[in-house]
Amino acid sequence: MTQRKKLPIGIQTFREIRVDNHYYVDKTALALDLINHGKHYFLSRPRRFGKSLFLDTLKELFEGNESLFQGLAAQNQWDWSVKYPVLRFSFGSGKFTDTEGLENSLNTQLLLLEDKWGITKRVPDIGGRFAYLIAEIYKVTQLPIIILIDEYDKPILDALDKPDLARANRDALRSFYATIKDYDPYIKFSFLTGVSKFSKVSLFSGLNNLYDLTLDPHYSSICGYTDYDIDTIFAPELIDLDREQIKQWYNGYNWLGEGVYNPFDILLLFRQRHFKNYWFETGTPTFLINLLVKRKVTSLALDKMIANSALLSSFDVEDIATEALLFQTGYLTIHHYENLAGQEFFTLGYPNQEVRQSLNESILQALVKDASKQVVNSAQLYRLLLVNNFDGLRQLFHSFYASIPYNWYSSNDIQNYEGYYASVFYSYFAALGLDVIIEDASNHGRLDMALRFNGQVYLFEFKAVDEKPTGAALQQIHDKRYADKYRALNQPIHLIGVEFSKQDRNIVGFVVEQG
Repeated sequence: MTQRKKLPIGIQTFREIRVDNHYYVDKTALALDLINHGKHYFLSRPRRFGKSLFLDTLKELFEGNESLFQGLAAQNQWDWSVKYPVLRFSFGSGKFTDTEGLENSLNTQLLLLEDKWGITKRVPDIGGRFAYLIAEIYKVTQLPIIILIDEYDKPILDALDKPDLARANRDALRSFYATIKDYDPYIKFSFLTGVSKFSKVSLFSGLNNLYDLTLDPHYSSICGYTDYDIDTIFAPELIDLDREQIKQWYNGYNWLGEGVYNPFDILLLFRQRHFKNYWFETGTPTFLINLLVKRKVTSLALDKMIANSALLSSFDVEDIATEALLFQTGYLTIHHYENLAGQEFFTLGYPNQEVRQSLNESILQALVKDASKQVVNSAQLYRLLLVNNFDGLRQLFHSFYASIPYNWYSSNDIQNYEGYYASVFYSYFAALGLDVIIEDASNHGRLDMALRFNGQVYLFEFKAVDEKPTGAALQQIHDKRYADKYRALNQPIHLIGVEFSKQDRNIVGFVVEQG
C-alpha cells in the first residue's frame, strides 16, 4: 500500500506541499492545457475548493521552479529555461467593510510588487500604477507578464450589506481589471478566481476577453478531488472509513463534468476520522439564510430549482438571483442539464448530505430564533420516531409552528400554504440527516414526502384547509396508492395525513394508519 503522507489542511502554497511531503492531487495537466489553448481565464468555485492552491501552482510553473514538479504531468512538457515575471494579487485577507479597505489593499500589494521589481512609483492612481508596473517589468525583462488574481470578488461580497460601498468597490475593481485588456500586448496569461460570477456588464465590461471556465466540462475537476483521487492518492487514509458514506456525505459537486469532493471536507475527515459538517461550519452563511427567509424561499424549493444560463450569471449588487447565489456559493449544484432550442436549462439541488443537513438546520434556526429550543425539538423528533410516538410527533410540530413569529405569516404572500408547512416538516427531518425524499414520484402521482428510518417507511401527504380537518390528505395517500412502491421492502409502512389551517396557522389534522 502507498505510504501515508501529511495532510495539507489549510495549506495554499504549492511549494510547501511539494517540499514537505504532503498529499498532492496533480492538476498540472489541466494547467498546461489552459496555457496552450488560451490566454485570459476566469473561474468561479465555492470557498475552500483549492482555487488559491491552483493559482500558486501556476505561479511556480511560470517562474520555472522545476524541482517542485518532479513526477508531475508538467515535468517533461514545460520549458524550464524561461522564468516569466508573475504579478499576483489576492483579496483573501483584506478588510473591505469600510471605504478605505479596497484602496489600502491595492496600494499595499502594488507597493510590494514595485519594491520587488525595483520600480519607482510615478503614477498616483491605482489603475495607472498597475499599468505602469506591467509596462516597466516588460521593458526590463523583455518577457510577457503573468497576472494572477485570487478572490477577485471579495471586496464586493464583504460589503453586500452596504450596497453603496459594494457598488463603489465594484466600480473601482472594474477600472483596475480593465488594465489587463488595455495592456494585452504585454501579457502572456491571466487567471482570475472567485466565489461569485458577477455579470460582465457590471464588473468585466472592461475585460470582456475573459474565457469563463466555470461550466466548461473539460475543466470541471480543476478544483476539488474526484473519486479516482480519493481511491488512489488518498488510499492509505481510507482504512476503517466507509467509502460509500464518504461519497454520500461529501461528493456531488458538479459543473457539467466529473463530480468532485470539497478538499477541505476530505482532509478534515481523514484527520478527525468521523463524519461532520466541516466545510459548512467554516463560514455560517448568515447573509444567505437571511436572504432566503426574506424572499420566503421554502426549503422544499431548494432541492429542485430550475435556472437557465442567464439566471445563473445574473449576479450583481443590485440583482442577486437566489438560484445564482446558492449555486455560486456551493449550497446547490447541478443535478440535470438540458439544451432546449439553444437555451440551457439546469436543475439545481443539494450536492450532498453535509449541505442538505446543515442548510436546513440554518433555515430552522432563522425561523425558530431560539437555538436551544431547536436542539431540544430535533432531539425530541428523533426519539419520537424511534418509538413511533405519533401523538407526541403531532404535539411537537404543533408547538413548533406556534412559536414562529406572527409577522412571518402576516408578511408572507405565498399562496401555497401546503408548500410552506411541508417545508418546515422537511427541514426538521433533513437537519437530522434522515433519508427524506420530497415529491416522491410513482405511477399514480407524487407523494409530498417519504421517510425511511429505523427499518420502517413513513409516507406524508400535506393539505391546507380553511379551518377544520377533512381527512383529504390521508385519503389521497390511499387513492393514489403511494404505498405500493414500498411494499417490496417488506418493512412496516405508516401513512400520515397532515392538514394545516390557514386561519389557525397550525396543524389541525394529523392522522396515522398502517399501510
